Amino acid sequence: MQRSLRHPPRPAHGFTILEMSVVLVVIALILGAVSVGRDVYRSAVAERIGSEFVQGWMIAYDRYVQQTGAVPLDDMANPSGRVRGELGRELCRDDLRDEMLRRGVSLPQGRAEGLETRYVYQDSRGNPQELEICFINLGDWAEPAPGTAYVGRARNVMRLTGMTPELANQLDVRIDGRIDARFGRMRELNRHSDLGAISSPPAPNPWSLTDVDNYAGGTNQDAQVAVMTGYIRMNQ
Repeated sequence: MQRSLRHPPRPAHGFTILEMSVVLVVIALILGAVSVGRDVYRSAVAERIGSEFVQGWMIAYDRYVQQTGAVPLDDMANPSGRVRGELGRELCRDDLRDEMLRRGVSLPQGRAEGLETRYVYQDSRGNPQELEICFINLGDWAEPAPGTAYVGRARNVMRLTGMTPELANQLDVRIDGRIDARFGRMRELNRHSDLGAISSPPAPNPWSLTDVDNYAGGTNQDAQVAVMTGYIRMNQ
């Protein structure tokens, strides 16, 4: 009787150090590509917000002034040069939309039809945020006076609420060419009226929050990023 020949079992082999290294490198490249992709996407979204939404409303405001000879809802018979004809009274949402359309001014595309003053986007953690614009006349916009002093002057501004720090920085660079929450045409709420002297050399003035800060506080890094309010000074 012929006996069957059995092959000895092969010894089990694990991953070699080289194989493990290759796998880890591939994983790192994938994660890096995902991270870069997210950054590129957010930068593209910020560019679109700046060029189509924010800049679009700045153009709409200027067209309104050109067509009517007055700023929005000012008294055309006795113009004060102030939005709504008075200090500190905001023009937002339906009131702003309806007045623009009544004067034949086309509106930028916002969140949806009827919601053109708002824009929905994602923060750096992928959570939804809503940017909203209004117009208002402020009485304390800091401007240089003779000498080294600063004084508060009445200026019409676009108010932007719901800006993440990342978006605020990108819009500031777009508007002013640099990030500075105190000086320039775009400023942060409560920094716009700072009358303090300029240091020599000028000190940096970053926006007050970063994308590490949470909307409701705490340390949960999956929560919505904190948002800020800023102003952009209008030409008239």
